[in-house]
Amino acid sequence: MTTRYPIPASETRTEEIILRSRFITTLAAVGTLAEARAFVARVRTEFADATHNCWAYVVGAPGSTAQIGMSDDGEPAGVAGKPMLQVLLGSGVGDIGAVVTRYFGGVKLGTGGLVRAYSGGVKAALLQLPLLEKVERVLLHVTLPYRLYQPLARLLPAFEAEVIESQFAAEVTLSVSLPVEQVNDCRDALRELSAGAIQVVE
Repeated sequence: MTTRYPIPASETRTEEIILRSRFITTLAAVGTLAEARAFVARVRTEFADATHNCWAYVVGAPGSTAQIGMSDDGEPAGVAGKPMLQVLLGSGVGDIGAVVTRYFGGVKLGTGGLVRAYSGGVKAALLQLPLLEKVERVLLHVTLPYRLYQPLARLLPAFEAEVIESQFAAEVTLSVSLPVEQVNDCRDALRELSAGAIQVVE
């Protein structure tokens, strides 16, 4: 399972004129289906006077087809949403949505021309898209005696772990966030450090 992958760092927009038609491509991060639908709705509202607002999205890891969507929004079937989706699936970027807005300029592009325009718009926007790494994290609840607090604090950075909350009572209780793939190794290290004196619960 992919637990870390690139996603859009911010919304990006590019524009191109092809045979007098104006194509505006907007890319954004969409971490859930609700976010994807909201993004599409927002861009459609922004360009409510456009001839078409075609869209596609991939929610999840790059290339994942579990949560995808697409629409030709009135263009001939298969010339917009599907080519856009194929570019997104092959981009190596996850949690990404695309809307290509078209203002018709009076000249028909033909089926092949439309496919090139819509897929090309997404490709051009991807070249300008800033990325950040999404890391799937889990929260561990750790209870330990005071004598082990400093050794534990020195150990955590090796596992990209961050203390989210601390409580100091009879014992120390910590809420620790760390990447999914680090959990087992971290548990093993804590067990070795404390001979079982540190309790870890997810």
